[in-house]
Amino acid sequence: MSDQVQNKVGLKKANDSRSHESDAGEDTVYPPDTRYNDGSVKLRNPNIELMDQDILYHLALGSGSHDLHEMFGDVKFVCMGGTPKRMENFAHFIMDEIGYKLPAGTQLQDISAFSYRYSMYKVGPVLSISHGMGVPSLGILLHEMIKLMYHAKCKDPVFMRIGTCGGIGVEGGTVVITEDAVDGLLRSTHELAVLGKLVYRPAILDKRLVRELKGLASQDDPYDTIVGKTMCTADFYEGQGRLDGAFCEYSEQDKMDYLQKLHEFGVVNIEMECTIFAALTHYAGIKAAIVCVALLDRLKGDQVMSPKEVMNEWQQRPQILVSRLIRKHLTQAGYLKNLSSIPSAIRSPRRFRLVQQESEAHE
Repeated sequence: MSDQVQNKVGLKKANDSRSHESDAGEDTVYPPDTRYNDGSVKLRNPNIELMDQDILYHLALGSGSHDLHEMFGDVKFVCMGGTPKRMENFAHFIMDEIGYKLPAGTQLQDISAFSYRYSMYKVGPVLSISHGMGVPSLGILLHEMIKLMYHAKCKDPVFMRIGTCGGIGVEGGTVVITEDAVDGLLRSTHELAVLGKLVYRPAILDKRLVRELKGLASQDDPYDTIVGKTMCTADFYEGQGRLDGAFCEYSEQDKMDYLQKLHEFGVVNIEMECTIFAALTHYAGIKAAIVCVALLDRLKGDQVMSPKEVMNEWQQRPQILVSRLIRKHLTQAGYLKNLSSIPSAIRSPRRFRLVQQESEAHE
């Protein structure tokens, strides 16, 4: 059988498997032999065990230079988002949400600051890390984060992407939980050229996490939280059918016909990372989910026009939903109870604020 035919067969099997899972409504089935008996991640690369040390170059970490098990062995959740500032803000947010207390006189630090590529913050069992923009940037990070989980012997880690997107038939501010990740050709797969041959890996997210996240959306939330298909593109402009890029060789009607096709297929948002995120986490046997907020409805325009303060509030919405899931899991594991038993250095929050205000007045 030729390579081209093998690739087509592999893609068909991936899509058939994906469709079967969607129809079954059951929990996600992961590839075999991706976990050790204790739930820790097992790499699908025998070369790593033969290396003197494994340098996680883009994280400024290494298995020989750092005690990765000591540093990260307690990690249960790895939360990723595009920009360093967003993930720094999320680190502070989740610290308040789970009641994590830093030792007196210390502060959150960017663990990967010296990589000059990604920013990573650790808040107890939660890692908050930026992944940059697009498939290549996220792909590099995922390879090294999966290896980090392996070296740290993390047990049953959960990966979650927190991001922004363009909506398809949904209003700006709507929170979207990705049920299926598809590419620009509406295939539930990630395509990658390896040694001159195309490799297809199914882009599959954890069904139980999708249901759980949707169940944590509150009726009191002043916005909608929906579940749907997310399309991944390799480009912000032409790949997403925008009319405002440096090049555009299609009409507005062509664009609208395409967006309507996506809408009818069940696509509710477009971003630039979902297929590789879904494919690599699933291939590694790691449970994963994607929660984004729509910044606009692409059926109504191409450019984001909302005021900055509105955008900032919208971007907090996926963080709130993800934090509810983290709190739920940590509470069930008894982790939050242990944190709450740690005595606080602040006796009176009211007097603490007064002292802060008094100090600021004399700067």
